[in-house]
Amino acid sequence: MSIFQIKSLSKNYGAGESTVQALKNISIDLPKNKFIVVLGESGSGKSTFLNMIGCMDKPTTGEIIFEGTDITKLNKVQMTDFRKEKIGFVFQSYNLLPDLSALENVEFSTEIVNHSSEEAVKAVASVGLKGRMHHFPGQLSGGEQQRISIARAIAKAPEILLCDEPTGALDFETGIRILEVLKQVKEAHNSTVIFITHSKEIAKIADVVLRMRSGEIIEYIENETPLAPSEVEW
Repeated sequence: MSIFQIKSLSKNYGAGESTVQALKNISIDLPKNKFIVVLGESGSGKSTFLNMIGCMDKPTTGEIIFEGTDITKLNKVQMTDFRKEKIGFVFQSYNLLPDLSALENVEFSTEIVNHSSEEAVKAVASVGLKGRMHHFPGQLSGGEQQRISIARAIAKAPEILLCDEPTGALDFETGIRILEVLKQVKEAHNSTVIFITHSKEIAKIADVVLRMRSGEIIEYIENETPLAPSEVEW
């Protein structure tokens, strides 16, 4: 079963001779409830692809069908609602509010979609930081802050978790922990995780790998034996 059906998706920036084609006529179905890695070097179109799926930007041409709706046709208010209700975001930068505790940062997310504080507590516990929930971001390590950003993303129980190189600024051991948390979240919530990276090693933990180059998906790989994060060598 597919969570997204993508048809002839293109994205251009600029105009005339200065036009840059970031995505080039992509057509692909993304499977539901899988850990999907989008693999490619800088400039391959990974982040642009994620932005289209996450309703953060509109394509130049093409369709993205989610549950029978072409989300590229949504207006700005509808795009915002879609992001709030369906998607959790985890970025390389943690984007935590420094004057709020870890728990309050997560509660801020749940308040946006009218979930209870109990869900925020559960989310913090699920990333292994229940004992640190009343600490402020400045009192947490980089890895702990990233885990709180994951808790914030999952507290509203999103169907889709979009991860833009969240381990990129972390050391090896912390990066492995983040991958383990994301795998656990995917299993616990039956979510679809879409994780972009340039690391071929991280791609080994995926159920599905999309390899991108120059704005195109050049390879679709179904991994029959994905590795556990602890087996990854960076």
